[in-house]
This record gives sequence, C-alpha cells and structure tokens, in this order.
Amino acid sequence: MTTTNETQGLNFLQEVVEEDRRTGKHGGRVHTRFPPEPNGYLHIGHAKSIVLNFGLAQQYGGKCNLRLDDTNPLTEDTDYVESIQRDVRWLGFDWDDRRFFASDYFDRLYAFAEQLITQGQAYVCSLSPEEISQYRGNFTTPGKDSPYRTRTVEENLDLFRRMKAGEFPDGKHTLRAKIDMTSSNPVLRDPPIYRIRHAHHHRTGDKWCIYPLYDFAHCLSDALEGITHSVCTLEFENRRVLYDWIVDALIKGDRPYQYEFARLNLTYAVMSKRKLLQLVQEKRVSGWDDPRMLTISGLRRRGYTPASLRDFAKRIGVSKSDSLIDMGVLELSIRDDLNETAPRAMAVLRPLKVVLENYPEGQTEELETANHPKREDMGTRKVPFMRELYIEADDFQEVPEKGFFRLAPGKEVRLRSAYFIKCEKVIKDAAGNITELRCTYDPATRGGDSPDGRKVKGTLHWVPGNAPVAQVRLFDRLFSVEAPDKDETRDFKEFLNPNSLETLTGARVEPGLADAKPGDRFQFERLGYFCADAVDSKPGAPVFNRTVTLKDSWVKEQKK
Repeated sequence: MTTTNETQGLNFLQEVVEEDRRTGKHGGRVHTRFPPEPNGYLHIGHAKSIVLNFGLAQQYGGKCNLRLDDTNPLTEDTDYVESIQRDVRWLGFDWDDRRFFASDYFDRLYAFAEQLITQGQAYVCSLSPEEISQYRGNFTTPGKDSPYRTRTVEENLDLFRRMKAGEFPDGKHTLRAKIDMTSSNPVLRDPPIYRIRHAHHHRTGDKWCIYPLYDFAHCLSDALEGITHSVCTLEFENRRVLYDWIVDALIKGDRPYQYEFARLNLTYAVMSKRKLLQLVQEKRVSGWDDPRMLTISGLRRRGYTPASLRDFAKRIGVSKSDSLIDMGVLELSIRDDLNETAPRAMAVLRPLKVVLENYPEGQTEELETANHPKREDMGTRKVPFMRELYIEADDFQEVPEKGFFRLAPGKEVRLRSAYFIKCEKVIKDAAGNITELRCTYDPATRGGDSPDGRKVKGTLHWVPGNAPVAQVRLFDRLFSVEAPDKDETRDFKEFLNPNSLETLTGARVEPGLADAKPGDRFQFERLGYFCADAVDSKPGAPVFNRTVTLKDSWVKEQKK
C-alpha cells in the first residue's frame, strides 16, 4: 500500500524519502512512527496520519512504530491506549513488536535532562507559569532572562534531583532549556522541558512526580527508536528548531529529522480531541463511538470500512498547505466501497400496509432475488411473498404530484423481483390518516415483467407481512455549518445539528435480516447503506445504522 496512486506521482514526503535513499542518508533506512497521546479516541485526522506513516514504511520496505506519548498522567488512560491499538489494527496496519510508550524512556529522558544541565544547557527556574509567560515576551517583544538563569550546574542538579524526589509541590520549579531569550522565535526562549506533577501514571504508577514535556520527550524518543522521518502536522512547524536543538545537544551520529504536512480539516466537523471530549463528557453524544462522531470507532460502528478510510486518505493526498476537505469526499469513499461489496436487501423504514385482495389467503411463495446486481458470486436469496405486504409510506400519494411515478389510486407499479400491483382502495382511520391500501396483483407478471409488454414506470421495494420489526437510526452530520469552530468568539456546540439523529422504531426488514450479525453491512434498496449496530443489535431484535445515503442529498437539502 502506498499513500498515493502511482499515476498521481510522488507527494513531497515521498520525494524526501526518495532523495534520502538516493544519497544514502540514514543508510537508506526508512523508519517512521505513529505517536498519539492516549488522552482520547482517534479520529479521522489520525486515520490520515496512520495511513501516511505506515504507508511510507510499507512502500519503502521500512518499519513503523506505534508509540503512545504518555507524558501527561492527568489526561491519559489505559482505555485510550486499548482503543488506539484497536483502531490501528482495524485500519489494516500492525507494529509487530514495536509498540512503545514515552514512559518506557522516563529513566533515559531524566538522564538526558541531567546531561543538559551538566553541559550548561538547562537550568531549574523558580518563576511561576504566569511569570514565565510574562518574561517570554511575544512575536514583537523579546523575552528577558529569568533571575534563576545564572544558577550553577551544581545548584541546578541539586534542585532537579530534589524535584525528582518529590520535595516540591506542583508548579514550584520547572526545568528549562537554556537557549536564547532574545530569539525571534518565541519557541526558543528557554522553553520548559520538565515539570512537577504529583499524579498517578497509568503505567509507572507513583514512581515519578516530574514529567518531561512533549518537545523534550518526543524528539528524544524518536532518536532512541532510530526513527528517520518524524512526520507531524503543520502546527509543529515552528517547533522544528527546538526539535533540532535538543537532538543536536544530546544525540551523536545518525539522528531523526522532522517533516510537517497539512492536518485534515473536514467540513461539518471538529478535529480537536479536546472538543470531542467535551461532547462526550457533556453527553451531547452517546460516547466516543457514537456513529455521528468522526472518531475511528464511531465511523466503524456507523458502518465505514477500513478500505474506505484508506481510500479517503489517498484521495485527499498529502500537502504542505492547509485546506478544507468537503465531507462529501469521505462519503464518496464509503459509497464506492459498499457499492461493490455490500449485499442488497429490502427494508421499509415507514411501513404502509398493503393487502392484495386477489392473492389467495394463507398462501406464501418464495421469490428469488439477486444479492448484488453485478456480482453473481454473491448469489441469490429467497424472500417470502404473501397476501399482506409493507411498502414505504412515501411511495404512495393519494393525489399524486406531477412526475410522481410510484403508487397512487388506479396506478400500477412493479414490486422488486415480484409482481405488478394496482391500488384499488385507500383505507383511513377516524382522523383521516391512511392506514392501509387495498390492491390487486397480476399473477402473470411474476419476476417483474408483463407478458403483454405493458410498461410501468415505478419499481418499489417491499417486505412481507410477517417481516421482523427493526430499529433504524438515520444519522446526519453532527454540525449544521461547514466550520463549527472557526469563530473563536462562539461555542462550537452552538452549531450542533438538532437533526443529526432520527430513530425509527417500527421499521420492517426482510426476514433474512432478523439475525444479522453486529457489523454486517447492507444496501437497503433505494434507501442507502446500513450496518447492524455493533453494540445494540441482537439476534431477533436488529438495530441498523445508516452509514450513508445512496446519493449526496446534503447540498439539495441545504438549497431547500
């Protein structure tokens, strides 16, 4: 697998790797890593990074590590670790024996920190976080030296070791790299690299009360693992100088290099784990795997396939500049996949009863229909046909509009793989609501064709009168605007789509779907692609999630 189709040429990261291999850099090795922080579930943006990092390694015969960047015990959890591993494997990738944690290196990172102190390149600062920020200045104002910057090596080692021993409370001291407080890049103005944090760690327990910050731990973890190409998103571009400074100060010989690509920005979505966590904690969604969430677990539960997410990553490509990708591109990837792979089935979401008055009472016949119109290898199935049936309520109009070619009084339509039927009578309740249609069928049209050559314009899906009841969940986009978090003065949750979920409890499905296994995917003919819910669907009580409609109806609805 590669990150682009060969006909598309090389993306800029592939060009970097090609040049490095040509010149013998890193001895021709290609070693990447996917380094998520276990502080939430992975989302569609991470899927892009997974495909990119593992794909580069596969394309060039290299290796890709999975590294959990667990340097903040306050936000990390083993549940997140397990979900990350599950998602990477589900996407079709594996790290073999190369699953690492930043916490694996805490002893070595601490030793590196002492080495920096000994080299006169780090010092213990006793300014508060607020004071550090004030001293740092901004893009137009240079920073000024901390009053603690001149501490001796001996003083700094003593204080740092006492920090490690737990002698000081949180925030009392930080270890800072000693670089340049007047640098034009604020990132180089003596950034903190260690902080005190008395918190239980999900792997190391209470062994540590000081933890390295991302900028320090990440680049050195890359170096310790022999990473050659450290690929990250554009927001880390201005931090590359710090990455290089730390590595150059502590690592000799072959070393990693950082490269940045544009993160995924998708319409009608948010791509921040912090914001996704808010939705979960405030119960705006049912959990991280809510099918409306663009987490990998949510997409999996909704019915997306690994192949569709890999295809999506290839379609959008790899760029150096940010852009906004239309949600329709993601939906196109799953439509294309399921159109080829999903067996067809019939379901009626809003049932309207039909009684065939001239069909023998008590008789049932089995009608054969193809599981896929273009794939004979998927075989056929039999659907029972009887006197009582259900069709979609939307497929009938008592007074048909112009251009309405479905069922109406006196009109004839075809039932899929069955017979022609004609509506003879409409039954209503006391309130005037249509409750039943009385129809007749033409027994000579079995299979859907008339021996006398007469044509009908409408073909309807249907289910037999004994069709099992199913719950069907119709999902729409979670947000009602293209960029819900663009306006920083407004809460992104204001733009949640109130119609993002519609639950239908009285849907009917053909009998073969009653025992659909969790995760089974189908095209419900004329309705869309659906998946048996992995959590709530049970044998005899199926629950189906709509993965995607057959066509992109969002633009049409927006115009309305």
